[in-house]
Amino acid sequence: MRSAVMFHDVPDKAHYIIKSMSKQQYRSEMGIMGDILDVTMDGGQQGVIVSAISRRANLSHYSVLDKCEKLITAGLMESRRNERNRLFKITEKGLGFIKEFQRFQTIVDSMNLRY
Repeated sequence: MRSAVMFHDVPDKAHYIIKSMSKQQYRSEMGIMGDILDVTMDGGQQGVIVSAISRRANLSHYSVLDKCEKLITAGLMESRRNERNRLFKITEKGLGFIKEFQRFQTIVDSMNLRY
């Protein structure tokens, strides 16, 4: 019984933590793709290696590769190899897409919606 008295306020704290975790916003696949395109856009003409995309977009290496393949198939990104690494860079079509996507994000945010 003594331990129950000592930790009387723990359930309230635990409830607060669980409640704040349940409010955590997860990114949609479109949001993730947008983050990857943002990173590659910042990389310019040189391109960006997978580990840099992974780090800046907060994704695993394999998730980045999977999403990059989808973006390449859609024509929004391209990849090339240098002597050591595979580099990803955004295409003109990708630049147009990211511009429209950012407009969409602004509208959705102004309406307080989640996508």
